[in-house]
Amino acid sequence: MSHSPVSDTVVSDAVLADPVAAPIARDRRHPTGGHDPSPAARGHAATMDRIRIRGGRRLEGTIPIGGAKNAALTVMPAALLTDQPLTLTNVPRLADIDSMIALLGQLGTGVDADFDGRAADRRLVLTARAITGATAPYDIVRKMRASVLVLGPLLARHGHARVSLPGGCAIGTRPVDLHLKALEALGARITLEGGYIDARAPSGGLKGNDIVFPIVTVGGTENALMAAVLADGETVIENAAREPEITDLATCLNAMGARVEGLGTNTLRVRGVPRLHAATHAIVADRIETGTYALAAAVTRGRLLLEGTQHGLLEAVIDHLEEAGVSVTATDAGLVVDARDRDLRGVDVMTKPYPGFPTDMQAQWMALMTTATGAAMITESIFENRFMHVPELVRMGADINIHGGSAIVRGQTHLSGAQVMATDLRASVCLVLAGLAAEGETIINRVYHLDRGYETVEARLAACGAEIERLRG
Repeated sequence: MSHSPVSDTVVSDAVLADPVAAPIARDRRHPTGGHDPSPAARGHAATMDRIRIRGGRRLEGTIPIGGAKNAALTVMPAALLTDQPLTLTNVPRLADIDSMIALLGQLGTGVDADFDGRAADRRLVLTARAITGATAPYDIVRKMRASVLVLGPLLARHGHARVSLPGGCAIGTRPVDLHLKALEALGARITLEGGYIDARAPSGGLKGNDIVFPIVTVGGTENALMAAVLADGETVIENAAREPEITDLATCLNAMGARVEGLGTNTLRVRGVPRLHAATHAIVADRIETGTYALAAAVTRGRLLLEGTQHGLLEAVIDHLEEAGVSVTATDAGLVVDARDRDLRGVDVMTKPYPGFPTDMQAQWMALMTTATGAAMITESIFENRFMHVPELVRMGADINIHGGSAIVRGQTHLSGAQVMATDLRASVCLVLAGLAAEGETIINRVYHLDRGYETVEARLAACGAEIERLRG
């Protein structure tokens, strides 16, 4: 193999190299795109949008939790593994979803989307009856790093994949060489040329084999899993990532006729099958959205019912919330998060692979800790350079000092509204949380990042008492 370390896709969140998302999929009942345009659909104008918040209001009410963006972006490429329809429900309506739809369409996938109504009632049908292309071009991959997840499915079914190396990312270095080594273990021949990964299966197709990841890689596990389901023989993936999104992918693959065992563990056993078939799959609830709104309740000392989610998806975050003094109760409807009349205390966190504290909740936790009593150390062990929200929080009055991979937050600082700038998805929502807690007016610029991972965040928060609005660009 001829390749060197290049950027990884963990299907975690990073800065878009190009903020203009692909046009949103048209509603199948409105062939001209007759539904209301989302920020993603408005293209370049959405890049100039801002969020204005007047802080100090307690949140109370109900927020429905949608399907997980990271799960949907992982499951959607699985449609390339069969010529029959894959029907997905509970799909979030986000800019990154639109980019993946555009990429799959370019590869020959038919798209039948009904995004009207509640998330649970939405329907996305993907049919890759004939793969008409094998290239994931730079102009799409640069918008969404999860594009690299078409590599395994294309290689397994089509025998060839040509995928642009992921573009600029503000969250440090994330090598995809682990993806490539896993595919090589299945027999793929891989070269890098002109900024593209070129992968080809041997004449007899991919062959099952043992894959041992030296470190946990979410994207590498996903690519290896999708490639292995059509490989000849058995594949054992050791040190596999255990994220709920991977379990969701394996559940979907099994519904399509795959034979994957060990779901939720760090050892996945895959017995290859000749072909997959049609299936219907509901995307798992978004644990990061759940955690973010749980922290919104906490930072405003409010009470929210987070509808349609599960305690087991984010136990590490809930454990830390309870240690800080927040009440979290599981009900048949979802989770009730109650921080009313509570003095919260600082709690240290260290980000870790699942089931540890998720890196995608680190920025939000920092915003909460600025309002708690005492100091908290927040250590980022997954990515370097993921403290870009710190200068913006400091602009609002936060007392935060960075020491290597850790940030010391001294709480109970008086946050004041300010003009701030989002640098990535989770940093943007961190600033929303800070704005909710701050006194006065906060203006958040570059909120196109927010639209990648949170659907109508301002409307959901406003319905629960926040004074928040989007200022159109």
